[in-house]
Amino acid sequence: MFETLKSVFKVKEMRRKLLYLIWMIFVIRIGSQLPVPGVDSDFFKQWFESNTGDAFNFFDAFTGGSFTQMSIFALNITPYITSSIIIQLLTIAIPALEELYRDGEDGRKKINNITRFVTLALSVLESAGLAIGFGKQGLLSNYGPLIVMEMIVCLTAGSVFVMWLGEQITDKGVGNGISIILLCNIVSRMPSDLYNLYQKFMEGKQISNVII
Repeated sequence: MFETLKSVFKVKEMRRKLLYLIWMIFVIRIGSQLPVPGVDSDFFKQWFESNTGDAFNFFDAFTGGSFTQMSIFALNITPYITSSIIIQLLTIAIPALEELYRDGEDGRKKINNITRFVTLALSVLESAGLAIGFGKQGLLSNYGPLIVMEMIVCLTAGSVFVMWLGEQITDKGVGNGISIILLCNIVSRMPSDLYNLYQKFMEGKQISNVII
């Protein structure tokens, strides 16, 4: 295995692609730690830990922990994944889209452009829903039109930027960019998930010992 990796790095083109991939992953992880301006990320993290269940934990794993921290990458690639699913379903239902899909490379490029626009629309709707929903629950300081617009702009820009990074990884890196970002997000959550699992296991062990 190590010999294979060593031989891969000897090839200039593969070395360039791997280094580009590592750099993009680094950018994504940095963005996942940057909070939305005017939002207390620690407060959101505590609130999510005390009020959410497995569904939100599953969603947070897809975003690499950026959702519970309410970072600028809180939506991450989820709008793009949803958009891709919607377009694929519409391709079956709408003949015009089916023709584009069968129209070779040019048709696929047009479908990709449509997917990008749908991703943008979903990002705006989701970020607006988060901003208004959290604001009405009193989770945003100085809740008003300004902070709502600020969250919409930041979260939408973050989601579109992650989508762009995924496309750049596909073009200039190694493998499918969106799949790699998703894998990176899930792997980044593994240490904390294992730690939480260990805590729950030890607590359960202690409780069982007390009962016995």
